[in-house]
Amino acid sequence: MLTYVRTENSTMRFTAILALCFLASTLACSASYAQDVPVFAITTAGSSITFDVKASVSIAGTFDKWDASLTFASRDATTGVLDIKVQAASVDTGSGLKNRTLRGEDFFDVERNPLITFKSTKVLQTGPNTFELDGNFTIRGVTKPEKLTLTVSGKGTGSGEIRGTMAFDRRDYGMNSGIPFIRIADRVEVTVALKGKRVAGPPLVFKQ
Repeated sequence: MLTYVRTENSTMRFTAILALCFLASTLACSASYAQDVPVFAITTAGSSITFDVKASVSIAGTFDKWDASLTFASRDATTGVLDIKVQAASVDTGSGLKNRTLRGEDFFDVERNPLITFKSTKVLQTGPNTFELDGNFTIRGVTKPEKLTLTVSGKGTGSGEIRGTMAFDRRDYGMNSGIPFIRIADRVEVTVALKGKRVAGPPLVFKQ
């Protein structure tokens, strides 16, 4: 009669083999999933996030530091989620005085709220190349629903540009102050121009 004696070493080897098998299975599933959905990368080169406010003296600028991602749950373009995170302190209007004022507690309040964000919650295709994105917009710690309207170029090529605008009332977010000697409108218009490229997975499917 044969007798199997389990030693500590054999148990450890068996456990290691199981762990490797589980890891291989997980990686295989992840790779399979990545093949099923389009994967896009957004690059800061050639992209921009800018804003404009009507005022007695021009107030317009850009943000130098930000990140954006575009992810999809399926090939359907309306399953996309656009997530933008802007470093509020990176605002650049070309004027040191305006920059300092916008970074202050009456406006962006960057010390307590370093990020300005937008994350879409719903995507509606309104035309062959146009979309409306409902999402949560956060600035100076206040979050409210806003709408971003987009135009997409480069469909079917694997790369292109997303260009859109979103307008909001600054007073809705507690920015009630002004700038000395400058009359400022309440409406702020934000423009995003994002360069994207499909780096994996199948192409997107759009409504014709």
